[in-house]
Amino acid sequence: MFRMTPSQAYRSVEIESQIEEVTPHKLVLMLFEGALLSIAHAQRYIDEKNIPEKGKSISKALDIISMGLMASLDMEAGGDLSEKLAALYRYMCTRLLFANLHNDKSALEEVSKLLRELKSGWEEIANDPAVLSANQRAR
Repeated sequence: MFRMTPSQAYRSVEIESQIEEVTPHKLVLMLFEGALLSIAHAQRYIDEKNIPEKGKSISKALDIISMGLMASLDMEAGGDLSEKLAALYRYMCTRLLFANLHNDKSALEEVSKLLRELKSGWEEIANDPAVLSANQRAR
């Protein structure tokens, strides 16, 4: 049976409590940041020829996009926009898989650029008074 060390348990509780305090909007921004950081690590690992760590970093980015960002889409309420974002997330995952197979830093940069653009849009939305009001109600 797997048992956590005290420091692992503390980090787990700390992360869970931070997530509980975060608005849904902020959580999506955190997902973008995590994916971007994982891709940056993968690029560095390609340079270092550290293939196992490159694979782990790309897998983490894939998980964030496919199980975090994709799962956060409200396909019913979001309509056409959600469909387009889902297609873009699928494309990013395809490019990340290609980058992993071929050690292709340009594919990683392409995904990073797309993620930065989407993140920028989310940051702009955060300044919208309607979003700020909804975030206050979500807490």
